[in-house]
Amino acid sequence: MSGIVMGERWTPEAAHAWFKAQPWLVGCNFTPSNAINQLEMWQGSTFDLATIDRELALAASVGMNSVRVYLHDLLWLEGSEDFLSRVDAFLSVADGHGIRTMLVLFDSCWHPEPSLGPQPQPREGVHNSGWVQSPGIRALENIGEHGRLEEYVRGVVSRFGQDPRVIAWDIWNEPDNGPEVALCDPVALKAKADLVVPLLVAAFGWAREMNPVQPLTSGIWLGDWSAPDLLSPIQRAQTGNSDIISFHNYGIAEDFAQRVKWLKAMGRPLLCTEYMARPAGSTFQSILPVAKEHDVGTFCWGLVKGKTQTHLPWDKWENPNLEGLRERWFHDIFHEDGTPHDEDEVEFLRLISQLDRIAA
Repeated sequence: MSGIVMGERWTPEAAHAWFKAQPWLVGCNFTPSNAINQLEMWQGSTFDLATIDRELALAASVGMNSVRVYLHDLLWLEGSEDFLSRVDAFLSVADGHGIRTMLVLFDSCWHPEPSLGPQPQPREGVHNSGWVQSPGIRALENIGEHGRLEEYVRGVVSRFGQDPRVIAWDIWNEPDNGPEVALCDPVALKAKADLVVPLLVAAFGWAREMNPVQPLTSGIWLGDWSAPDLLSPIQRAQTGNSDIISFHNYGIAEDFAQRVKWLKAMGRPLLCTEYMARPAGSTFQSILPVAKEHDVGTFCWGLVKGKTQTHLPWDKWENPNLEGLRERWFHDIFHEDGTPHDEDEVEFLRLISQLDRIAA
């Protein structure tokens, strides 16, 4: 592909050429319903390919052609070859359903002290009660741990960097976030960002030196993006190192469209790698037509209601309308038995993805 120099950021022309060669990306952030977090999804003792297969079939049934999936650096310590074999098995199952995978290498959200082994049971009524950061705070703060993080990034990208089943690499999810995700406390976020920036930039470099054929990205998620000087230092590091620009948005359609307009000014293709929070007004029916009009790939949060409990809102413990919110899920699409949460929503997904295939 012209415009790609090995070991360097793609040119805008190369990024657009890659994007044009893809179908309109409609997908979800995927964790199987029987896993509370990344570790339980991937560890050898709890990796459940049968459940993954069954649930990815549900994604395919509504026209999804892609999923975004989180890895974890500790899995490399558990046993790198076995871990890579499990990733390979996942990619094969997804590919069998016509689904390609975006792999997320690091994540700054929720619990800061991850550990291998049995994972906690869900806390009743709490959204994402067992999700863990990667790397954990101790590894993040200890430069002596960074060598193993580099080995992890290089090892995973080297193994799958030429694999057509992998659609893109998300280097770091919400790198300036933390354990209190819903609070968005500016002081806490800045402190986290200051700690992460050097490692984020290094991780982009480690991945790029493996010469992957897929684009690299890291999604911005908070603040005013209307001008370059309004971006935070970490957002400038994210967008300045990304081949394609990705972002998260849980707002209404007008907010989504405004942010797309701002980001289009960067001159690169766009992926919204997180959206869909029904009570907040971010729904499939409101967002997907706007995304399609502006040629933005999309990954909603969640697929099957399960141990992550992301059908509950972020701030449910403070919300007086909890019972009503139980009736109207925050994220997720299907019950564990495959029954849709909302039949009309599922029909809409099938229709819009089918229309795109016909148009193509």
